[in-house]
Amino acid sequence: MTRVEHTTSYYAASANDKVERPALQENLSADVVVIGAGYTGLSSALHLVEKGFNVVVLEGARIGYGASGRNGGQIVNSYSRDMDVLEQKYGVDTARTLGAMAFEGGDIIRERIAKYDIDCDLKQGGIFAAITPKQFDGLKEHKALWERYGNDQLRLLDKNEISDEIGSERYSGGLLDMRSGHIHPLNLALGEARAIESLGGKIFEQSKVVKVEKGDKVKVHTDQGMVEANYVVVAGNAYLGDLIPQLAAKSMPCGTQMVATEPLGEDLAKSLITNDYCVEDCNYLLDYFRLTGDNRLIYGGGVNYGGGDPADIKSFIGKKLVETFPQLKDVKLEFGWGGDFLLTMSRMPQFGRIGDNIYYMQGYSGHGVCSTHLAGKLLSEALTEQAERFDAFAQLPHLPFPGGHLLRVPFTAMGAWFYALRDRLGI
Repeated sequence: MTRVEHTTSYYAASANDKVERPALQENLSADVVVIGAGYTGLSSALHLVEKGFNVVVLEGARIGYGASGRNGGQIVNSYSRDMDVLEQKYGVDTARTLGAMAFEGGDIIRERIAKYDIDCDLKQGGIFAAITPKQFDGLKEHKALWERYGNDQLRLLDKNEISDEIGSERYSGGLLDMRSGHIHPLNLALGEARAIESLGGKIFEQSKVVKVEKGDKVKVHTDQGMVEANYVVVAGNAYLGDLIPQLAAKSMPCGTQMVATEPLGEDLAKSLITNDYCVEDCNYLLDYFRLTGDNRLIYGGGVNYGGGDPADIKSFIGKKLVETFPQLKDVKLEFGWGGDFLLTMSRMPQFGRIGDNIYYMQGYSGHGVCSTHLAGKLLSEALTEQAERFDAFAQLPHLPFPGGHLLRVPFTAMGAWFYALRDRLGI
């Protein structure tokens, strides 16, 4: 069997835990088997083992191999669709129910870090940066909306104030969210995995699931073993493939890329982001950046619908980085990597059940760091006869992409091109 290793990212190079877990090579029984050791699977497993469940996690590659171990590391609150859109689409009552959970994921992350002493460079605070006056007006509305749903740690930044925070001339204003923040995402995943194992949970790497056999007890097969369980949690997201065809039909992998500079030194790093906040701009196809624990700048942006990466990530993202920070034009980019996240037509996560004992959570549409951690908590509630909050997501419609499987990529790319053009024109 060919081993599948982490991508050559800064995160993999600086991972705290290099331990390789074994592949499944036997038949086991469990209360719950989790497919995928990303944030959704790890959060589910950790919440469940804390409640006394016997849990087995099956990962086809390495812990945090997918988006969970490759992302921008930003703790961004709420969902990919904001609460005003949810009010319009689903009604005020549904929006209130979902809105009551919109800031919970970040709190779960901080609680896990504190409880299990996870070393993952946690920093507080994040900025939404407006490039145009129109975007700044949108942030004013955004602030009022989030305050209505319970976030009281927001502050608008005018042009002078954001210039004090970010060493770039691009921005006309911003919104500082002190309930946001950033972390080393792979080290967070690895810390959560160790916590699961410390409570008796089992995690197997290099154990790709090849078949799910439905029944009163579900049998989950890999090439070399099988787990029989009362419940299955499907948490593969963009790396699930066609294992569960009905899940693949209403979602689409999308690629995004980022780079990490060489260490910049404390003075230069501080001149870029004064207070070490994470930053994302307000464009439809947004750029995002932050500093690492060793004073590198991580910069990401761009979306490749259908998944995959451009031929030269460093060149592609490096142009964006220098547009924001021209003072870094001669700085070496030591790492460049990409990864896929899973997009849904509604831009909302897809939760649900297949039969009575197969649960799934997927499709966070670029806002997965917090929402995945919330998902695991809601899954554990659903398996202990408290399913109301899980069902608030499960009842949302799972819409197909226009054009079906073959045309979803070009149709979605055309729509994104339109919105990106509006960003460039400032309309």
